[in-house]
Amino acid sequence: MTVENLPVEATQFIGREAELTYLEQELSDHRLLTLTGVGGVGKTRLASRLALRKGPHLADAVCFVPLSPLRDPTLLGNVLLEELRLADNSNEDAVDVVAQWLADKRVLLVLDTCEHLLDDCGRLVRKLLDIAPGLRVLATSRQPLGLADETRFMVAPLPVTAEGDEGRPGDAVALFADRAALASPGFRLGPGERGVAEAVCRHLDGIPLAIELAAARLSELPLEQLGSLLGDRLDALAASDGHTGPPRHRTLRATIGWSHELCTPLERLLWARLSVFTGGFDPAGARAVGRGGPLGEDAVRGALDGLVTKSLVRRRPGGRYDMLDTVREFGASWLEQLGPEEVTGARRRHRDFHLELARLADAGWMGREQEQWYERLVTDHPNFRVALDFCLETRDGPAAQRLCGHLWILWFPCGFAREGRRYAEAALALSERPGPEYLLALWAWGVAAMTGGDMETGLKVSRLFREHTLPAPSPAQATAVSHLEGTSLCLMGRLTEAADVLDAAPDTRTYTGPYEAAWFVATACRSVTHVMSGEFTEAAEVAAKLVAECDRRGEQWARAWASWAAALAANGQDRPDEAARHALTTIAGKSRFRDRVGVAVAIDALAASLSTLGEPRRAAQLLGIGQRVWQSLGRPQLGSPDLVATRNRTEHRIRETLGDSAYESQYAAGLEMDTADGIAYSLATKTGVDTG
Repeated sequence: MTVENLPVEATQFIGREAELTYLEQELSDHRLLTLTGVGGVGKTRLASRLALRKGPHLADAVCFVPLSPLRDPTLLGNVLLEELRLADNSNEDAVDVVAQWLADKRVLLVLDTCEHLLDDCGRLVRKLLDIAPGLRVLATSRQPLGLADETRFMVAPLPVTAEGDEGRPGDAVALFADRAALASPGFRLGPGERGVAEAVCRHLDGIPLAIELAAARLSELPLEQLGSLLGDRLDALAASDGHTGPPRHRTLRATIGWSHELCTPLERLLWARLSVFTGGFDPAGARAVGRGGPLGEDAVRGALDGLVTKSLVRRRPGGRYDMLDTVREFGASWLEQLGPEEVTGARRRHRDFHLELARLADAGWMGREQEQWYERLVTDHPNFRVALDFCLETRDGPAAQRLCGHLWILWFPCGFAREGRRYAEAALALSERPGPEYLLALWAWGVAAMTGGDMETGLKVSRLFREHTLPAPSPAQATAVSHLEGTSLCLMGRLTEAADVLDAAPDTRTYTGPYEAAWFVATACRSVTHVMSGEFTEAAEVAAKLVAECDRRGEQWARAWASWAAALAANGQDRPDEAARHALTTIAGKSRFRDRVGVAVAIDALAASLSTLGEPRRAAQLLGIGQRVWQSLGRPQLGSPDLVATRNRTEHRIRETLGDSAYESQYAAGLEMDTADGIAYSLATKTGVDTG
């Protein structure tokens, strides 16, 4: 069973054993279970633990989908594709793609923090449950989803004393003691401390987040003083807050307010400014967004350390930081109170930081740090969405186009083509001035469309690009338009036209700057065009030229495209063992990224090789695996008549060897594998020739 994305809190659980036992049965009996309750009561932690314990008995896969970073409900389907590790390249509705993928699977889907997308989540869950009979959904929300077949469970605060055992501390006190030991090493819950701890937990209504925030104060205050101050300040803050709602809502807000009051002025200001991040941030991001006015870089560093000490900001693995939703919401509310200039300033600095990050990623992509840039871009994907949305909200066309253009890496190599198309079209609609930003966004639009198999749009974009760069395009621009036009023509089967266009592209292999990748993908396509024209020797020579330049740079993504072209050429030259090695190199290279198109075409090539190497059963399974990947992409073989014909010849050859019944059985076995298992199975193929 695969478990995707469960948060670290799933292994940091304290208590609630009786609730867990009850909920395990509820999850077994019902397909939709929603955990409701006030913010900070522990819904996410309980859902994570429940999924970890019960998921293996109910499903073949568990996927945790955090929705708190998402602000645009139209991207809900895209987020599901992302968390389910599906490519989003097709032009179909994203929710439809998810539903089709789930239709024959046993999956437990954990949708965490639905309250700000309540109606959209309700419609999504209804559709998925209707189409996928093996699906179970576990949701967390401050409000129910409102579906007729929804089973609801209100998550209660932690008990201060153990039920039926007044002599044993309850889960609330156990949590307080655990967090107190982290804040104040050496802390132990003796008889003298227990009474004060219980009083603190009662004041906080047993709300886990409130308890954790209070326990963090023990790094600065003795327990007795904490207990004394807490009661007085909570009463005063709750009375002056002015917010209505259930008492526990007011208790949590008052507790966060008390933590806010105990922060230094600079810590409060930084807290407010950092609330514009979603999905976390690194120290450089904190400095870029947090500085200004009284907060210089050193002050930001000190204030950030203070917020971490107070458990308002969490330090995560890899040097990143984040805030719990409730804490971030308080900071955002405080930012609003500071005035529109503060809000706009923080969001603008956030945008500028991520614009520069995208520019650096674009500049560094075609080199040795490619894999690190991939990880960074995917990690900050939620923040890039926020930055792009700010550009669109403020109708800043040049900034939107520049950011979307530099993020072509997210849309093409990293696999978020559908989202890239959406943002590129919106950015281009803000301004039609043929400046450098507009051209960058055109490039992003074109590669995103082609990744989804829409070659007609690829041709349309190439014509627009050419018009806007006449009469004197730079060599890099000329190469970029050659890729957009030539690759579209190639995959439409118009090989002579494609060859003419690609042969006219300037040789910009040593160029660095915008459109730097264009020569690499155009050269890979030229090799493929040779293959499709039956010119296998020329195809191998072009692929070798591309491999040499990629190796000189230490580049992996385009090199994998070159290996695929070399695999096609070797198959055409009746060297299947060599072709298999090239195909395996492609699969390994593409699977490092989120480039499922590259994985899919390489699996097809590997199947073709094995079908002539005396391994028809494995070849049939590979065709099934490849088809599973293509289903998630939308248009099989990118709609290319030549690639479709090659794949069909492979199937015909295997059927002749095995017979129809054996072929169908092996093909079905491959089709049933999930993508990760299918890739692992493909990479386990053994061959005898080392091609590098």
